[in-house]
Amino acid sequence: MGTGSVWLIIGAACVVALYLWYATIITRRNKVQEALSSVDVHLNQRYDLIPNIVSLAARYMTHERSLLTEVTRLREEARKTTPTTPTALGKRFALEGELGQRVGQLLVSLEAYPELKADRPVIEAQQTWIEIEAQITASRRFYNAAVNQLNNAIQIFPGPIIAGIAGVAAMPFFEAPAAARAAPTVEGILGPTP
Repeated sequence: MGTGSVWLIIGAACVVALYLWYATIITRRNKVQEALSSVDVHLNQRYDLIPNIVSLAARYMTHERSLLTEVTRLREEARKTTPTTPTALGKRFALEGELGQRVGQLLVSLEAYPELKADRPVIEAQQTWIEIEAQITASRRFYNAAVNQLNNAIQIFPGPIIAGIAGVAAMPFFEAPAAARAAPTVEGILGPTP
């Protein structure tokens, strides 16, 4: 076997290795898109439920109008944010975190109204909300795992070169908003004591 044959084998092995890395990056990018699609399905279920919760609460909670308005505004803004870039995706994640926090406040506020708390549609809406939030949590975990694998493949050499050629960028993680990381207080949940 001559020197030329050895170099040819080494060159072929490098090409195969680069192709396999490229295929890995593309496969992982597609897995991230699949995971993001799953998150979107559950977020749309949440979007569909929010108007029902708001209309049920509006019957009783006239002094909570600003919270109801804020929930409605956040829902529309989050729904209209298209995650076409990592930056837009980060913005959408921030809106989703704030929306979840506000609806949580709304549901806690519902507890202060005995006639509303015992209303069957409100109870069903709260149970549905809890189920959807659990599904969103599971979808976020799946998405974050897929993003972790993609980002690792992109950041480990020769990943940056291959990702640049393929046009694949690192994706942001779906993180909890800063407010959700803070320990809850009784005053924060129930309001100041009289």
